[in-house]
Amino acid sequence: MSEGLLTTTVGSFPKPDYLTRARSQFSLGKIGREELAALERQATAEVIRLQEEVGLDILVHGEMERGDMVAYFAELLSESMAIGGLVRSYGNRYYRKPIIIGKLHWQGPMTVEMWRYAQGLTDKPVKGMLTGPYTMVDWSFDEYYDSRREAVLDMAQVIHQEAVELEKAGASYIQVDEPAASTRPEEMELVAQGLAVATEGLKAKTMTHMCYGDFAAVFDQIVRLPVDLLDIEAANSDYHLLDLFRGHRFDKEVALGVLDVHTRRVETLEEVKEGIRRGLEVLPPQRLYIDPDCGLKTRTWEEAAAKLRVMVQAVREVRRELGIEG
Repeated sequence: MSEGLLTTTVGSFPKPDYLTRARSQFSLGKIGREELAALERQATAEVIRLQEEVGLDILVHGEMERGDMVAYFAELLSESMAIGGLVRSYGNRYYRKPIIIGKLHWQGPMTVEMWRYAQGLTDKPVKGMLTGPYTMVDWSFDEYYDSRREAVLDMAQVIHQEAVELEKAGASYIQVDEPAASTRPEEMELVAQGLAVATEGLKAKTMTHMCYGDFAAVFDQIVRLPVDLLDIEAANSDYHLLDLFRGHRFDKEVALGVLDVHTRRVETLEEVKEGIRRGLEVLPPQRLYIDPDCGLKTRTWEEAAAKLRVMVQAVREVRRELGIEG
């Protein structure tokens, strides 16, 4: 790998049309679980091939088996969670909001099998991808716990056990996403408590992704979150978040979003290089990773591939400017 400016993505990729159709057919009872699983593996293999072809350093499996980042885990925690009705997530996207109906506890591996499959397709590291305990609770109805804190900390134990299983399987990067933290900055301390439980004792590099929030008031808490790496959006907000990093001492690594995933437009090479250079004004290349702002599932396959190709080329050119090998 390179000595700096490692490239990755946040997690999700767009599902190919054949998988989208198959998921609809499965929900209608027209195909079985084994047939759907085979197509999910096929799509995962395509995601891995694309990332290798583009030249990313740290890969993701693309979340082809997941419809929603919260509902997926809730369905596998069926002894303590149920799936409710449709609610709007953002724009015209909806998900079935889970309901906590009993004491949360880990029921067995939820992500390890697909991670092993994806990792077996490449020599490059594949991140283990988990939804954070705060987001799992915040994006669910709670009909069991008396307090949010109790629910989050019990959920954190569930996520911790899953992270331990991923690490045992060989995952060297484990990402615990907390996008819900962007809407409730006053609860950042609870977010931190949940992450501390979820990542306790892990030897893998741990990271969390948060996006599209006003973090100025809680910046000091963000840089103290108990993970090794913070993954932040920047391109969509014209890199304003970097201003918060200036003049503040912190020891975290940062994954900087240089692609706006909420636009179809493919960034120019110079735009991405300029974004990387702005990140380098704040952090040395050894502590700076480069990725899109957020997951790519809202884009088409062609748009996602085109954006990533520009990103990787931009990183290669900036590495050469810096004399970094790799």
